[in-house]
Amino acid sequence: MAANVIDGKALAAKCKARVAQEVRSFSRRPGLAVIIVGDNPASRTYVNSKRKDCEECGIYSEEYALPAEAGQDALMEVIRTLNAREDIDGILCQLPLPEGYDEEAVLLAIDPDKDVDGFHPVNVGRLSTGQPCFVPCTPAGVMEMLRECGIDPKGKECVVVGRSNIVGKPMAMLLLAAHGTVTICHSRTRDLGEVCRRADILVAAVGKRDLITADMVKEGAVVIDVAMNRNDAGKLCGDVDYGPVSEKVSYITPVPGGVGPMTRAMLMVNTLEAARRHGKA
Repeated sequence: MAANVIDGKALAAKCKARVAQEVRSFSRRPGLAVIIVGDNPASRTYVNSKRKDCEECGIYSEEYALPAEAGQDALMEVIRTLNAREDIDGILCQLPLPEGYDEEAVLLAIDPDKDVDGFHPVNVGRLSTGQPCFVPCTPAGVMEMLRECGIDPKGKECVVVGRSNIVGKPMAMLLLAAHGTVTICHSRTRDLGEVCRRADILVAAVGKRDLITADMVKEGAVVIDVAMNRNDAGKLCGDVDYGPVSEKVSYITPVPGGVGPMTRAMLMVNTLEAARRHGKA
């Protein structure tokens, strides 16, 4: 069989349209501040995309571009200033930071109620205990994709390959909260293929090209490819050997055009929620 391809671009556009409609009813526009340090080309591309998303959704945006040599103190001062501003509802510091910066200290410095990335330990703790919080955008986007496709994790075997704080761990917690039976795999998992073949829903989030091959998935599984890699020709690809796997599963996300657009859309959703918390609705 050929899989149903989950169109992340279309779903993201639908999501952003809902955000834009809600923003129009607000007494004041939600505000998002994005901080970028250094000249990482990938980071610059992401930041430019986020600015465009804000324009589409009617969200006010500001960018703070610091040179790589600006230093930790300068970055922390920007965050302190943004924490205090009533017109800024969300703060995002684009990662990774250049060498010499303390990323953990930066994440801790952002007000948890403005942490639209969902990386602050307060939000991580709230997520783990089932309390309202800002959820990291990529796993939140995956859950939205599953909902839009009518895929309910309840009672299903869910396997997450990858244990990062940004994707793997929160992804597992969200699937667990949706009543899935969750297994997390990583570099020390014995016989990864055997574990993956149990999955009704398989989320690949490692960053290793063609890690997930057709013999590692079962017929009819749902496969979500979160990773962004490049093949020998320099083209974007994920962790999943897309062609052969897509002939075997029921649903699959492409790379690019799958989870990536939904990640950006969920940033808009989180910013909208932050503005609600701050009384702008």
